[in-house]
Amino acid sequence: MPVIALDSADDPRLADYRDLTDVTLRRVSEPAGGLYIAESSKVLDRALRAGHRPRSVLVQEKFLTDTLALVGEGAEIYVVPAEVAEQVTGYTVHRGLLASMHRPPLRSVAEVVAGARLVVVLEDIVDHTNVGAAFRSAAALGADAVLVTPRCADPLYRRSVRVSMGTVFQVPWTRLPEWTAAKPLLEGAGLHLAALALADDAVTLDAFAAAGHERVALLMGSEGDGLSRGALAAADTVVTIPMAGGVDSLNVAAASAVALWELGRALR
Repeated sequence: MPVIALDSADDPRLADYRDLTDVTLRRVSEPAGGLYIAESSKVLDRALRAGHRPRSVLVQEKFLTDTLALVGEGAEIYVVPAEVAEQVTGYTVHRGLLASMHRPPLRSVAEVVAGARLVVVLEDIVDHTNVGAAFRSAAALGADAVLVTPRCADPLYRRSVRVSMGTVFQVPWTRLPEWTAAKPLLEGAGLHLAALALADDAVTLDAFAAAGHERVALLMGSEGDGLSRGALAAADTVVTIPMAGGVDSLNVAAASAVALWELGRALR
């Protein structure tokens, strides 16, 4: 486990950490390159416990001792001054540690939902913060798995991982195909598809929870447009959270917490 001191932001060994604020660049390079970025020792610890392997670690001197205790063999540790870390990444690295991690292969949908009683489906959520928050709710409130659609933001993007507090490594997840193929997969797994949306024929969340469905996939839509027509057509039931005060809906992260609490309690 070599420890290498670097003092230049132009060093080619730091290529994995460049331009982390450029969302488009990272979205293209991380999945294609088989990498993602873990930020902070807590997130790295959870990634390691989940069996993920680091390719390298970028750390400031004052965090080196803790990093050495955390990281196993096989990853180079680059020790850099704070100003070099900022020049490379494009922002102030307050948490002192970044790790370039090998991305594990995606599991099949059937494998991820096997035996699951409560599954969250995130359709086309583009905000990485909302994706991370939904994963944190899923972990905290008893969801067994999370499925994301082809155009949903990457759960392993740095901001998603950070907001989730590393729970993206804790909750099994994978990507769904398009709805024409996804619906048979979910139905074949015995899941009742509940779309969280506004509709005239929607049932309230408490009424749906009381209906006693044994296995539920909760479909949650994008921040602006909500669920697509394909998702609504695939759903067995449309479910709504009753609102007060003239508010028609909640942010998707908040709605996931409310719905998971109610459904998780019913399933328990």
